[in-house]
Amino acid sequence: MKLQYIVNEKCNYRNLREVLKAHFNISDRLLLKLKKSNKIFVNNNSTYIDKILKLNDVIEIYIDFEEDNSNIVPVKMDLNIIYEDDALLIVNKSAGIPVHPSMDHFEDSLSNVVRYYFDSIGLKKKIRPVNRLDKNTSGIVIFAKNEYIQECLIRQMKNGEFYKEYIAICEGNFENLKGVINAPIARKENSIIERCVNENGDKAITEYEVLSYNKDKNYSVVKCVLKTGRTHQIRVHLSYIGHPILGDTLYGHSSNLISRQALHAYKVSFIHPIVNKLVSFEAPCYLDIINIMNLYNFDI
Repeated sequence: MKLQYIVNEKCNYRNLREVLKAHFNISDRLLLKLKKSNKIFVNNNSTYIDKILKLNDVIEIYIDFEEDNSNIVPVKMDLNIIYEDDALLIVNKSAGIPVHPSMDHFEDSLSNVVRYYFDSIGLKKKIRPVNRLDKNTSGIVIFAKNEYIQECLIRQMKNGEFYKEYIAICEGNFENLKGVINAPIARKENSIIERCVNENGDKAITEYEVLSYNKDKNYSVVKCVLKTGRTHQIRVHLSYIGHPILGDTLYGHSSNLISRQALHAYKVSFIHPIVNKLVSFEAPCYLDIINIMNLYNFDI
């Protein structure tokens, strides 16, 4: 995979470095790796990055190269792939599996499964999750197949250009069918896991829309759109306004209908870093959530 830029009459870049930094937004860290690996070319010749450019010069940056991924143990498990190309792998994560390995989940994380899959297709790449989900939240997780793609998507998230939509089943009847929860979130005192709304916390904004309500059971199906990405943000925010997610034992109550929080990362939209076009992907809800919707005739 390569990035290409052809110098034309409208080009305002004085040298190659400016194209790499200003046009492609390549970080200093990645730029150093590309230089050391001789991955930067002008007119098919490897060159120095301060080279002065001329009209019609063809710049090519090869952003793919083999990487050591031995820090992740490969583990064979089912992988629900939504989409894949040379830049991205997008999967629908089931509940009960963490995204990242840890001391308690050294060989049963989604990253372990992706490492096995990469090995099976001969792709020697580091495992780079772009977004994260809680262990018991299901839905879309994106893996970048190289450092440049990861940097581009994380930049979009920071700039508010990355759309993330979730589906939740919540307790209670919402007073307002649509709303914005703007409440800062911080780590709860004396806890390494739990978060809470705190005026000294980090800015956190969640938009919500009630899709359906069941009066008999007093449950609501709610669409949530993240405007920021704080740990446990949707779970904390919905609990804060009095509508904890069904089955969320950390911020609400257990449920005999579901063994985890009824929260699913349903949709993402972003600018694809290579084709430079808006793309959208959806992940169908898993059966435990679908069964609740069917049982109580939610109409969404």
